[in-house]
Amino acid sequence: MSKPLHLDDFVGGWLTGHFEPALLRQDAVEVAIKRYAAGDYEASHHHRIATEYTVVASGRVRMLGQEYEAGQIVEIPPGTSTDFTALEETITVVLKFPSVADDKYLD
Repeated sequence: MSKPLHLDDFVGGWLTGHFEPALLRQDAVEVAIKRYAAGDYEASHHHRIATEYTVVASGRVRMLGQEYEAGQIVEIPPGTSTDFTALEETITVVLKFPSVADDKYLD
């Protein structure tokens, strides 16, 4: 039996995509499970190529100038800028496609 893996084994919770380490290294899609404490903040950025979907699995966040709660899915098309604030302890699942190196641009 192989050694069990842990989410902390992956950089920033990113499980699959063009990067290492990855459960599956490929260029079609990136998938992450991300955990945030209340007040965690990510600066405004955009992707030129990738579309991003952020699933709020638990908690509450502010993105695109709006609040989202558990169960909601936020679509961020290419070229759309957003910052991110965890308004309470939060878990998100993030999907980005395609998986493209260096496609994150700070505003």
